[in-house]
Amino acid sequence: MLAQARDRLPPPGALPGGLVFQPKFDGYRALLFTPSPALGSMILHSRRGAFIQGRFPDLGQAAGKLPDGLVLDGELVAWDGEQLSFEALQRRAASSGRTAVRLAEELPAHFIAFDVLQAGSQELLREPYARRRQKLEGLFSEHGLIAPWTLCPETSDVRTAQEWLASWTQVPGLEGLVIRGRDQRYLPGVRGWYKIRRRNTTEGIVGAITGTLPRPQSLLMGRYDQDGALHLVARSTQLPPESARRVAGRLTAARPGHPWEGLRFTTSWASRTPLDVVLVEPALVAEIDVDTAQDRGAWRHQVRFIRLREDMAPQDVAAFGEGAMPAAG
Repeated sequence: MLAQARDRLPPPGALPGGLVFQPKFDGYRALLFTPSPALGSMILHSRRGAFIQGRFPDLGQAAGKLPDGLVLDGELVAWDGEQLSFEALQRRAASSGRTAVRLAEELPAHFIAFDVLQAGSQELLREPYARRRQKLEGLFSEHGLIAPWTLCPETSDVRTAQEWLASWTQVPGLEGLVIRGRDQRYLPGVRGWYKIRRRNTTEGIVGAITGTLPRPQSLLMGRYDQDGALHLVARSTQLPPESARRVAGRLTAARPGHPWEGLRFTTSWASRTPLDVVLVEPALVAEIDVDTAQDRGAWRHQVRFIRLREDMAPQDVAAFGEGAMPAAG
């Protein structure tokens, strides 16, 4: 079951049975299957359809504490020192063999369970979420489950959820809320939940565009590091027509020696599909609306263009690697 993005908390009656709020973790969505008569060992199944249990041997070893015939829905996260790290999770997910074993010690993984789809070989998809949650909490208490198994926190109190959205998302690895209905059944593939990412405003230097100079479609933005190199940090969603007209009137074609000459761009984060861009003089500063999901200083999701900052020069923009400022209100 999937979630559809929203900008704000929905009204109380938006989902069946009232709203339940959970933190949205910045990890890998996965289904976990424990052994059953038809299954010889634990299986981790990613949202994209890959079997990834071999990359997480620490979870495989800990699976002996789980009962057989269990199917959990949850989020894989990885720890680097004392904080969650998406980069560490990427390294874990790309590892195998001895490397996977070594990284399991250096960058331990946790499985944060937020739903149970089968227990004791009994399918629970048609049960309302409140009953599935009761089963999930009982599973943790009856079996004394501790790390790497984690029960996802939840609340039905709107004020608590608002506090989570405001304060918890300041912690690396937490990026917002997932909202579901207390009486909802589990509908695989259906976007029946809501998700809200905490958003911030910040600035980037426009270094390239898609489209053409007279008709820009999206912006590619960068920030300078301490050595003067311009790093790509964000790509915007498609510009609204009025914004595209305003930006077009300020763009200047790149002169020789542009910092991004010869670089290859792709259509999205983690994609290999090439993206055709037009380099422009890195003289404009754009204010953008971003979420908290960053990887090595760059925002993984497309950002929203707000406006050009006529009052700022490129040297006024935060240095590469510095975070965004919380949005007002």
